[in-house]
Amino acid sequence: MTLVDGPGPGIAAVTVWSLAMTSPDDLRPAALPRLPVELVEVAEPSPELNRFLYAAVGGDWYWVDRLGWTWAQWRDWVDRDEHETWLATVRGAPAGYVELEAQEGGAVEVAYFGLLPAFVGHGIGGWLLTEGVRRAWARPGTAKVWVHTCTLDGPHALANYEARGFRVVATATEWRDVSQPPPGPWPGADRPRP
Repeated sequence: MTLVDGPGPGIAAVTVWSLAMTSPDDLRPAALPRLPVELVEVAEPSPELNRFLYAAVGGDWYWVDRLGWTWAQWRDWVDRDEHETWLATVRGAPAGYVELEAQEGGAVEVAYFGLLPAFVGHGIGGWLLTEGVRRAWARPGTAKVWVHTCTLDGPHALANYEARGFRVVATATEWRDVSQPPPGPWPGADRPRP
């Protein structure tokens, strides 16, 4: 990750990309993963599960905006008709997830997507994104599927989105505090960081 120093100590310029596809025909499916993966919709809203996935997947990538949310805030996020969570598992273990959010005008955002660190590098990411996008297009009235990523995200995120058929529709620069390392999946986690 290359960051440009910002206006103060620990502040860096972060590039943010918004990407979209406007037709299901834009989707370029990935190959099947090398591990036996299953995908299931989390039909029973579970604030605890979504909080776990958010921290476990995003802990190495500065996913910090929601770490301070209360249980009620998480419940309100996941317990909406506009929200879907799809969980990928490998032999029963959570491997990754996709959160979809239906929005006005027929847009569906891939709000959160990623893999737990142990499952990176097994061909699951492209497959999981493919399946998440298929489910987004399956929602009635979907006219556009979109996502955003940034230079603080995983190093293959942008390439995966583009490989699946998303096109960059906007680029912006934001200033972010990166004075501390990403928090990791939970406080005190002692494992190598990517």
